[in-house]
Amino acid sequence: MSKFKKKKDGELPPVSTASLPDIVFMLLFFFMTVTVMKDSSLLVENELPNATEIKKLEKKDRVIYVFIGKPSKDYQKVYGTEAKVQLNDKFADVSAVGDYILEERAKKAQELQNVLTTALKVDKKANMGIVMDVKQALRKVNALKVNYTTYEGDAFKNLQ
Repeated sequence: MSKFKKKKDGELPPVSTASLPDIVFMLLFFFMTVTVMKDSSLLVENELPNATEIKKLEKKDRVIYVFIGKPSKDYQKVYGTEAKVQLNDKFADVSAVGDYILEERAKKAQELQNVLTTALKVDKKANMGIVMDVKQALRKVNALKVNYTTYEGDAFKNLQ
């Protein structure tokens, strides 16, 4: 009889799972801090037009979004097929745009209130009359910095 046992060939030591909970909680904490929650759900059809001369907005915290387009299929029975204005998660009349901009401006920090941009996300099939009415409402509340959100591409594709 021998005092020493021979190791079996090809036997691997077991994998230690002691640090696995630490790794899981580290990943969970990372995703909780980095994830941005969705601001609002889209109630209107919003196929943006193409444009060639575009500029990306740098600071998203200084932007107030106004969506314009015909209601999506779920809401057409109630609101019809004419273009509507969406502010946050609800449909609104053009006359409510000014009050909405003033409310959103009041929520921002004092130093940001003068540099806010209103981004109009207008469906390319929407009537320009409602866009002009929204712009008039923005002028009344002195929200003169307006941005039209578009896709980069050939502008002649909008004519189809």
